[in-house]
Amino acid sequence: MGNSSRKGEEEGEGEEEETEEGARDGEEAEIPEKKKEEAVEVEAELPLGVEDLFESGDPVLDLSYRKFKRLPSRVSELLHLEKLYVCGNRLRTLPDSISQLHGLRVLALDFNKMEDVPAAVCQLTNLTRLYLGSNRLMALPPELRNLQSLRCLWMESNYIHSFPLELYDLPHLRSLQIGDNRMKTLPSDLPRMEALRGLWLYGNRFDTFPKVLLRMNNLEILDLDRNKITDFPSLKRLHALRLFSYDHNPVDSPPRVGAEVLVVGEGALEFLEEREANNERIRLAAEQEAEELALAGEEPVIHGILKNGGAGSKHAAGTAEDEDVQDEEALAHEEEDMEPPVTEYDRAELEYDEEGVEYETEELICEGEGFEYEGDELEYDRAQMDYEYEELEDSGRQDEGA
Repeated sequence: MGNSSRKGEEEGEGEEEETEEGARDGEEAEIPEKKKEEAVEVEAELPLGVEDLFESGDPVLDLSYRKFKRLPSRVSELLHLEKLYVCGNRLRTLPDSISQLHGLRVLALDFNKMEDVPAAVCQLTNLTRLYLGSNRLMALPPELRNLQSLRCLWMESNYIHSFPLELYDLPHLRSLQIGDNRMKTLPSDLPRMEALRGLWLYGNRFDTFPKVLLRMNNLEILDLDRNKITDFPSLKRLHALRLFSYDHNPVDSPPRVGAEVLVVGEGALEFLEEREANNERIRLAAEQEAEELALAGEEPVIHGILKNGGAGSKHAAGTAEDEDVQDEEALAHEEEDMEPPVTEYDRAELEYDEEGVEYETEELICEGEGFEYEGDELEYDRAQMDYEYEELEDSGRQDEGA
């Protein structure tokens, strides 16, 4: 009887185990259904009008400021997309399925909560513009080298301590926005980035001018606002330079620049006005000398420059040549003291405000469209970002400068 009791107990335990196993099987069977319900629920909670955007067939999809914590699954199915804007959400990553969007050329992920560049982004090999500003990035992944078509990378207001060497392998990168980070130095081999035309370094931690920039011969725009630089060398060697911004640095006067360079900073307005007045005096003097030569029956002026210049003109030219020689000698000495690459950084908490920047200047750099640097049109007030991602068509463009 005792055996029967034990047998009964064993049978009862077996029934309980079967019941528990059945319950577990039932739970496992219900999991996919729950996931489906959650997925349906997420899609059902899409903001008003988003579903219409998915159905429109438009190659541009703007889902900015929709409070998404994860990207809607429908986005990965829109294989026709060329531009995707998901700025100002709460995204920490992107689904792997986003790599299916092979036609995507522009991806804007500004003002999210990303601590790493999503792996799927590095598989979008046709990207030409990538916006990663105002996230939590400390570095870039090696896989970023896959983006061989990338022309514009904006990664301002992050936690970058040292210049990302992965950028060396992006042969077409023309516009690099890396302001409001934590960099103190630049690598000595930065001139390897021969395609670079616009470089924004404002709001970093430079206390001396990075002398390697004197060898960036193709730069057209250089922004060093809001650093701690106390002295600038002559920038006349940078013959391609058209805009230099140095505002909010502890310097007394603008650096010496080429005649065509617009400068922005403390004392820059007076400098530009004086330069314009000097040019006007030279023009009037040349016209007056031309009139005197014409009355004397000598040869006329050729393009405003006297073919047989007077002693005053020769003296002025000689003075300018002497100044250029002095500049060249000074730059040669400066290059001897070029700083080596530095990889150390401090871990102090970054302080910055999430002020935006306008993308319009970047478009000019990326597309190679020529434009005039009329000071009134170039505003460096860091106003809130205006997400008008209008771009110019790439076909038939020539690289004329930013």
